[in-house]
Amino acid sequence: MSDFKNWAKTSPLGWNSWDCFGAAVNEKQLKENADYMAKNLKQYGWEYIVCDIQWYEPKAKDNDYNNFTELEMDKYGRLLPAPNRFPSAKGGKGFKPIADYVHSLGLKFGIHIMRGVPRQAVAQNCPVYNSKHTCREIAHHFSVCPWNTDMYGLYNCEGAQDYYNSIINMYASWGVDFIKCDDICVTEFRKWDNPYTADYEIEMLRKAIDNCGREIVLSLSPGPAPREKAEHLCKNANMWRLTGDFWDRWEPLHAMFSKCKEWEGVTSKGNYPDCDMLPLGRISKNGTCHGAKNRFTNFTKPEQYTLMTLWGIFRSPLMFGGNMPENDGFTLSLLTNREYLLMHKTCTSSRELLRNEKNGKGTIVWTANGKKCKYLAVFNTDEKPRKITVKLDSVLMPDTSYTALDIWQDGEEKSVKNSITSTVEPHGVKLYKIY
Repeated sequence: MSDFKNWAKTSPLGWNSWDCFGAAVNEKQLKENADYMAKNLKQYGWEYIVCDIQWYEPKAKDNDYNNFTELEMDKYGRLLPAPNRFPSAKGGKGFKPIADYVHSLGLKFGIHIMRGVPRQAVAQNCPVYNSKHTCREIAHHFSVCPWNTDMYGLYNCEGAQDYYNSIINMYASWGVDFIKCDDICVTEFRKWDNPYTADYEIEMLRKAIDNCGREIVLSLSPGPAPREKAEHLCKNANMWRLTGDFWDRWEPLHAMFSKCKEWEGVTSKGNYPDCDMLPLGRISKNGTCHGAKNRFTNFTKPEQYTLMTLWGIFRSPLMFGGNMPENDGFTLSLLTNREYLLMHKTCTSSRELLRNEKNGKGTIVWTANGKKCKYLAVFNTDEKPRKITVKLDSVLMPDTSYTALDIWQDGEEKSVKNSITSTVEPHGVKLYKIY
């Protein structure tokens, strides 16, 4: 059996449909974004095209969910792509035609799933494929998602593993390379039950993927994942969310510094604490999510640099959320900065060096080791510019002369010795490679 951590040797880079298309993404939009990635981003290491939630719902039209609506499903209770939105799925082909198209571009294809079994399958008492059990027998009727009505959770029983085996084997036959499983890594909703949303369902997914014959990266969502479960997460998943859905506002971006500090030291090959998606570029095309419909990101340019820098030096997965064919030049530049992407791919020992704030305003500094270099990220969380000095002996560099390359500013270089001084814009950052 392969080691699943080898399936994501570096932190994944990709695109996810949620931020721009919500629950209503269609085949044309998936292919357009795949075409853009193949042309503009593949050479920089971007590779995943991920279809997010509700691909099995014929009536989906925006960011909202239609409660207790009819879903596209086979006789074994397995959800299928809605043919009116994904025409190539007709005739039981599922996502295989789209996955084949994405693969033909040299990219990888992923899908979003919800934990458990469809309520619709339970109501119809569908048989579980290749099992003596039925969907009604395995459904945990009190284990339900508080924000989506599609599914029941599963009991810890033989038939439940059979069901997970049946869907994962089907996805593998379609050519799926990445699965984002939702409602499975969250703490705040289920105080009455296991707040980790059932360790055993995560383990069932792991077992099903390990035995499906295809290398599939497993991402757990949403969050916050409990820090005390780090060992269990590392044994079972490649990615797991640190927060709920992240959108384009300064307050949750500022809060992510604390989350990264909490999970400092956990990242390793195949295991990546996930700060969530990058709500950049053209987002919210099908509905309003924390802002106006069909807008470019609310983040200022300095805030976009801060977002990318924190995700990068922490080595969070990078899942772009905007509609890529509408990217402007600045957005594309964020995704194609080779020095930044080298840091994200190879840096180690990422840590918070200092945090000096009053009422949430001040200075935060992160550092990481590179190949024959150090990385230094100097963040200004104030609402006015700050002149910030960092002593280089604090990043374990001897007292000698170095070159500091400003990663975001077209590779500008300057000589530094004992310290480095930066004037940083409000909510902005200076990111240096020092060698």
